[in-house]
Amino acid sequence: MMLIRYLSQIGKYFLMLKEIFNKQTKWSVMRNLIFKEIDDLIIDSLGIVAFISFFVGGVVSIQTALNLTNPLIPKYLIGFATRQSVILEFAPTFISVIMAGKMGSFITSSIGTMRVTEQIDALEVMGVNSLNYLVFPKIIALLFYPFVIGISMFLGVLGGWIAGVYGGFTSSAEFINGAQMQFIPFHIVYAFIKTIIFALLLATIPSFHGYYMKGGALEVGKASTVSFVWTSVSIILFNYILTQLLLGS
Repeated sequence: MMLIRYLSQIGKYFLMLKEIFNKQTKWSVMRNLIFKEIDDLIIDSLGIVAFISFFVGGVVSIQTALNLTNPLIPKYLIGFATRQSVILEFAPTFISVIMAGKMGSFITSSIGTMRVTEQIDALEVMGVNSLNYLVFPKIIALLFYPFVIGISMFLGVLGGWIAGVYGGFTSSAEFINGAQMQFIPFHIVYAFIKTIIFALLLATIPSFHGYYMKGGALEVGKASTVSFVWTSVSIILFNYILTQLLLGS
């Protein structure tokens, strides 16, 4: 029974994706909605992303330095390990899981509240495609999500450099040499491919849980929790699949 319920939910999710692109809202209205979503989802997330990225980059640098106990191991590996950790996994994946909590809860609660207060029903009565009106602007806004991850990458490496150099673990020249060593440009491409997929998950899964929720104010909170769990699970699952496809060969 549980399997059938999950399959039913997955089917409903894909039907929702199809419906989002039907009967488009006119551009003059959609433009304002998109700008509002960019402000709510992207601009408002920059502060927390910058703070976390900077200090986690510093922690990665310090942890790497503390584990290089053998004096024969060169110090430039601190910069190398920090760059690899931040670009490949921390910035695209770890930040996306955090955003599943911040963005996802915001999306689910805002749409869920509209469902509870019958605002979605009012949109349908007026002949508006409510899924297009509510979800499509979020998808477009989150196409700017790679910009947030790019800032996270930069600040993560910067935090590692500051922690490594000013903590006395390595010199600036050694850290920069390690950060530049054996750099593979495709790793950046890989990170941004993951980021775009994660952005689509962040926009659609919380919207699904908010749009199809039933009940009152208490159920809005429950839907936000369920949405965070499933968005995080989806991000981690797709992270494994994309890593295997793009880097496994």
